[in-house]
Amino acid sequence: MLFNSSVFLQFFAAFLLLYHLCRHRLAARNILILVASYVFYGWWDYRFLALLFLTSLLDYVAAQRIEAATTTARRRLWLGVSLTGNLGVLGFFKYFNFFVDSFVMLAHQLGFHAEPRTLGIILPVGISFYTFQSLSYSLDVYRGEIRATRNLLNFLAYVAFFPQLVAGPIERARHLLPQFESTRRITHGDLQEGLWLVLWGLFKKVVIADNLAPLVELVYQHPTQSAPAVILGTLAFAFQIYGDFSGYTDIARGLARWLGFDLMVNFNLPYFAASPRDFWRRWHISLSTWLRDYLYISLGGNRHGPWRTRFNLMATMLLGGLWHGAAWHFVLWGGWHGLGLMATRKSPVAANRRSPELGVSPEGSARRTPVRRHETLRRYAACAATFLFVLYGWLLFRASSWEQVVTLTQSLAHWTWPAWGWDYVWGLAAFVGPLLLIQTWQAQAGDLLAPAKAPRWLRATLQAALLLAIVAFWEHQAAPFIYFQF
Repeated sequence: MLFNSSVFLQFFAAFLLLYHLCRHRLAARNILILVASYVFYGWWDYRFLALLFLTSLLDYVAAQRIEAATTTARRRLWLGVSLTGNLGVLGFFKYFNFFVDSFVMLAHQLGFHAEPRTLGIILPVGISFYTFQSLSYSLDVYRGEIRATRNLLNFLAYVAFFPQLVAGPIERARHLLPQFESTRRITHGDLQEGLWLVLWGLFKKVVIADNLAPLVELVYQHPTQSAPAVILGTLAFAFQIYGDFSGYTDIARGLARWLGFDLMVNFNLPYFAASPRDFWRRWHISLSTWLRDYLYISLGGNRHGPWRTRFNLMATMLLGGLWHGAAWHFVLWGGWHGLGLMATRKSPVAANRRSPELGVSPEGSARRTPVRRHETLRRYAACAATFLFVLYGWLLFRASSWEQVVTLTQSLAHWTWPAWGWDYVWGLAAFVGPLLLIQTWQAQAGDLLAPAKAPRWLRATLQAALLLAIVAFWEHQAAPFIYFQF
C-alpha cells in the first residue's frame, strides 16, 4: 500500500475516522494503530506479518531479560540473542544470495568451479528499517538509557507504526515509545504543519521524483560516451532520490502529526552541506545517527588515535553502504563517502562550528548560526565542492554493476554534447526549480517549517498550487518509493 495511491487515501480516511471516535481511550487508539499497521504491512505480503511480529516479540522479551539480569554475562547473553535474531533475519533475507554469488564469483576468479545454491528469497519490504528500530531498543536498554517496557501492545505498535514502518525514519524507543504511553492531544498547529508536510512530501514524490525518473533512465539504461549526458543524468538522479526519499519522510511525519505523534527530522537540506560530514548530518539522519551511536562508537569512535578513527569511519560507511542493498556498488558508494569523511575530518569548514549551516535542533526544527561576511565565499565554494563529491557518489549508487561504474566514469572524459541535451536541461530545470526555491526559503528562514508558518494568504496559495500539481501528475498506477527496496 503506497502513500501515493488511491487505496491508501481510502485506508487512511477510514482509519482517521475510527481514530477520532476513540479519542478518549488511549488503549483503544493503540490497538487501532497496531491493527491498521499490520493491515498496511500485510497489504504487500501477509506472510511477512509473522516475521514482523516475531522480531518485535524477540526484542520485547530480550530487553526485559537484560534489565532483570543480575550478572554482566547474562545481560550480554540476552543482548546477543537480540543481535543474533535481528541481524540473522536481516542477513538471511537480504544478503544470503549476495554472499553466495560473491563466493562463487571469487572461486571462478581463482580457477575453482563452484555450484551456487541460492534460494528464491523474497525481500520483505522495509526489513532494514524495522529491524534496526527494534534492535536499537534492546541496545538502549542494555546501555541503561531507557527502561524496558512491560506493555506489549505499546511496544508492538511502536515497531509497526505504519506511517514510518517501511521507509523510516528509524525511530528510537526513547523518543517514540513514550508517545504511545501518554494521551495525545492534536492541536491546530499539528493539523496545519501536518498538512504542509503531506502536501510537500507528495509534491516531491509525485511531481518531482516520478517525473525525473524517465530522465534518469534515459542516461543510465543505455550509457553513452558523453560527459554532459552522464552529469545531467546523475543530477537528475540526485534530485529524484532526494525527492522520493525525503518525500516519503515528509508524508510520514505529516500523517503522524495528524495522529498526535512527532517523528524525527530525517532530511535537513542535504544539498546545502559544506562537507561530507555536514552532508551526513543532513541526509537520512535517522540512519547516520544509528550507525554513529551503535556502530562507530562501539568500534571505538575517535578514542584510539587518528588511524583507528579513520578505520572506524571507513568500516561504518562500508557497512552503511551494504545496508542499502546486497550489491557491491552500494559498498563502493559507502567506501566513497568513507574516504570523504576521512579526508575532510579536520578541514576548516567541517570543523568551523560558526559556518552558516543549518542544523537540526532537539525540537526537530532547523536553526541558523550567524556568519561573518568574509566566510560566505568560502562557504559557497565548500558547498559546491561537497555537492560534486556527493554527485559522483550518486553515480556509484545508481549504477547497476561494476562494469557500468567503469563505463560511466570513463564517459566523463568525453565532452560531447548530446542531441537531446537542451531539452533535458529544460526538463530538469522545470522540476528541480520549485524544489530549490522552497529550500532556499527554508534555508534563509532557518526553519524547515517556514512555509507552514507563512501568512495565511501565502500559505493557502502555496498549498493550493501544490495540490493542483499533485492532482495533475497523479498516476493511477502509483510508482513505488525507491527506498522500499532497502
